[in-house]
Amino acid sequence: MLDVRQDFPAIAAGAGHFLDSAASALKPRAVLEAMNQFAGTVYANVHRGAYRLSTTSTELYEKARSRAAEFIGASNPDEVVLCRGTTTGLNMVAAGWGGEHLRPGDRILLTVMEHHANIVPWQMVARRTGAVLDYVGITEDGHLDRDGFVRKLDLQPRVVAFTGMSNVLGSIPPAAALAEAARATGALVVVDGAQLVPHRPVDVQSIGADFLAFSGHKLLGPTGIGVLWGRPERLEEMEPTEGGGEMIANVELDHSTWARIPHRFEAGTPPIIEAVGLTAAFDYLDEIGMESVAAHDAELTNYALKRLSEVEQLRIQGPLTGEDRGGAISFTLGDVHPHDLATILDQRQVSVRAGHHCAKPLMRVLGMPATARASISVYTNNEDIDALISGLEEASGLFGI
Repeated sequence: MLDVRQDFPAIAAGAGHFLDSAASALKPRAVLEAMNQFAGTVYANVHRGAYRLSTTSTELYEKARSRAAEFIGASNPDEVVLCRGTTTGLNMVAAGWGGEHLRPGDRILLTVMEHHANIVPWQMVARRTGAVLDYVGITEDGHLDRDGFVRKLDLQPRVVAFTGMSNVLGSIPPAAALAEAARATGALVVVDGAQLVPHRPVDVQSIGADFLAFSGHKLLGPTGIGVLWGRPERLEEMEPTEGGGEMIANVELDHSTWARIPHRFEAGTPPIIEAVGLTAAFDYLDEIGMESVAAHDAELTNYALKRLSEVEQLRIQGPLTGEDRGGAISFTLGDVHPHDLATILDQRQVSVRAGHHCAKPLMRVLGMPATARASISVYTNNEDIDALISGLEEASGLFGI
């Protein structure tokens, strides 16, 4: 198991047993120091000046693009769009590609386990274009219904979009197999990698999708920056969703032409300081090794599932074993409301998320308004899980379970 807690100042400052990494991860000192160093010494706007500070800032900003490409196995940095995060990336694809290519009656195939960020943008573009939304369900143990997925492909969807890892159930769909089957029917394949990329080695060449989006803040980097990766030919088919400075080749009074990809998708002053922090996060994770991150994640997830199964009247939503699942574990305890449970745990310095986790359609499928969710990262250890179990047992006593 990894031993990196000393690298995270928030833990030393009293973060306690932080089990909400699926929402946003704590930051290692290396990320914080890189951002502070850059902001205090060589900061300037990028792509705009011939002076030293600007050229240095531009080099560091573009380094984030190159490091992102390396981190996910992209063949060229120009396949990487630096954006605000997963939500922005998915909106860019839905509006910029879907808005241009979808026609009335075209089918958009999603899954019921999607985060709102991979549902709402497709609803918006469906209203604009007349496309039709369709959904794949889940199995009783919380995995994607593979048979149902195959049946839905027979209807020839134009777009297939799915999560790389459910932020509620923790289940990990077989992305490469799904992408291969979907692309064989001619569908555009979009993967929400927000939960997957921070916890597993990801190679976009092996996955075989057309687009993949993820956020920096979930993989130990800063908020306000993320990555949209796309196949070059698909990026060329997209229209920009924002206009302004830096994304143009030329501007006339009555029309404009766009810059080459990926710059046509990055209007305005970008998150420069955050890009430096994102590079530091990639460097930090690469130093650990994503195989080691995945092994830590699997070991701790199995430990958490085992310990949670020992708590009376606790029900886990999603797979009950660590196979094909990650460390986002949602649960309920008897008839205790998840918000009450989270409040009690917080009093014991255990931080969990409570609510619908931006997945209301899934909650309706599960037949509940909310769950509590514990989620892990590289700094989580057995003691954090033990503290969670102790808090849950105390809550059981308080509510007479």
